Amino acid sequence: MTRKTGAAPIWPFGRRGSRHLTLSGHSGVRRDDSKVANAATIGPRPRNLKTMRFTVATFNIHKGFSHLGRRMVIHELREKLRGMAADILFLQEVQGVHRRHAGRYRDWPLMPQHEFIADTVWHEVAYGRNATTRHGHHGNAVLSRYPIIAHTNQDISAHAFESRGLLHCVMQLKRGVPPLHCINVHLGLFERGRRWQIHALTERIREMVPLDAPLVIAGDFNDWRSKADRLLQEDLGVVEVFSAARGRPARTFPSVLPVFRLDRIYARGLNIVDTDVHYAYPLARLSDHAALAATFDLERKHAARQR
Repeated sequence: MTRKTGAAPIWPFGRRGSRHLTLSGHSGVRRDDSKVANAATIGPRPRNLKTMRFTVATFNIHKGFSHLGRRMVIHELREKLRGMAADILFLQEVQGVHRRHAGRYRDWPLMPQHEFIADTVWHEVAYGRNATTRHGHHGNAVLSRYPIIAHTNQDISAHAFESRGLLHCVMQLKRGVPPLHCINVHLGLFERGRRWQIHALTERIREMVPLDAPLVIAGDFNDWRSKADRLLQEDLGVVEVFSAARGRPARTFPSVLPVFRLDRIYARGLNIVDTDVHYAYPLARLSDHAALAATFDLERKHAARQR
């Protein structure tokens, strides 16, 4: 099992013998109205040898505590996440270390939460530390069944009182298909800060992700007025998968009676096969957010355009 912890600089890496890929800028790629042609498409297509099907899920795990923080639920949460059968997990509010909880709770995991959840199911893990406290640290994590060949964690904190980050991973799903860019985000609670964070996100994608590369952006956007949604779709040519499949983003918060559409999955260069919202009891007891999942097809012909 490969474990990777987030750091500010870009880290190219891979299993022994694999080709390392660095996240560098791609000059000469024009970003104009043609980006719409590469947006995600909707609806299942007949599977064939030219497609690669995979499922992603995003979930704010609330540091492994129940909706109101009354009890530790990391063990139940791990079992529910396994039951979702996602190939790639985008997790927010993941507790890397918490020394006080480790001493207080008898069954607190002896390893970071992202490693505890991954166990033998997701063999590749990237963790991006966003906030450090006197008891430990927490951040975002990406768990994958596929090799993570590069990753970096970028600090997008808008002010000193709210630490936020975006975790950018590149994965090699299968030989013959292009690398998949996955960006896990957790945006701030205040609209002014979110505007700056969305700008940082779009600038990173423009600089680091080729226009014809498959892309998934997922996480907790805290975007209850949908302003970030409009900016992302207009600036990057991505689609929000639930809007594309069902007409509008899914309600995810609070999980016991969802009203706000805070969590999102955006895609570009992929065919949307299916979408799902995991409201089912007792998932609502495990976090204050509902979990989202989406299944995509990635076409092999995409690779020919990148050569």
